[in-house]
Amino acid sequence: MIYEDNAMVAVNKPPGMVVHPAKGHWAGTLAGALVYRFSQLSGVGGAVRPGIVHRLDRDTSGVIVVAKTDAAHESLAEQFHNRTVKKEYVAIVAGRPDRDADRVSEPIGPHPTHREKMALRGDHPESRPAETYFEVIERFPGFAVVRAMPKTGRTHQIRLHLMHLRCPVLCDKQYGSRSRITMGELRAITRQKHLAPELAADAVLLDRQALHARRLTVVHPVLGTTMEFEAPLPEDMQRMLVVLRQTARS
Repeated sequence: MIYEDNAMVAVNKPPGMVVHPAKGHWAGTLAGALVYRFSQLSGVGGAVRPGIVHRLDRDTSGVIVVAKTDAAHESLAEQFHNRTVKKEYVAIVAGRPDRDADRVSEPIGPHPTHREKMALRGDHPESRPAETYFEVIERFPGFAVVRAMPKTGRTHQIRLHLMHLRCPVLCDKQYGSRSRITMGELRAITRQKHLAPELAADAVLLDRQALHARRLTVVHPVLGTTMEFEAPLPEDMQRMLVVLRQTARS
């Protein structure tokens, strides 16, 4: 729990948790945990999505705001619709961006062959404009840490736009080249065979997409004040960064 009052809640969603029930994911959802924890949640989203104003992908961690009342839900939903919500993500990417800062403005629509994926395509009637601003925070041999600030909120937007920059989110099962990375693989990529000798070659450093919703800024639906919520970087991404920072010192 990050924040709670009579109108809204801010929570830190762990990686691997689906936000609301859907085909193949009926149990262990954030929505179910919210119903168990709180006696009152907004009913705007229906019984399947109590209090849910927005969502994160299953393997993306970080800040989510939840509405307790219908009035709060409508206010927060309007802010997302009007793009006044400020969102900041942190991603570890495979590759090193050419620029320290960049803006990607590429429309997103349905993938032509895979129903569970999206694609950058401006020629489809269902495609919608999408824009993301990126800043490089740290660089390492073969990798980088990037701050992403999406202006729009399309499905898989940050992941697709980073792929467009040829720096996909590390361990992105859908849009990257690997689903996990081991210590041995990292040593091979960085060409540092003695890196972190205390870790076995088959030690898994990361096995989910390295994307975290670090900060979310909204206007409180009742008080009218600006509220900024922040979720610390999760343990698995911190562990990956500890090892990557050793590559920079070697």
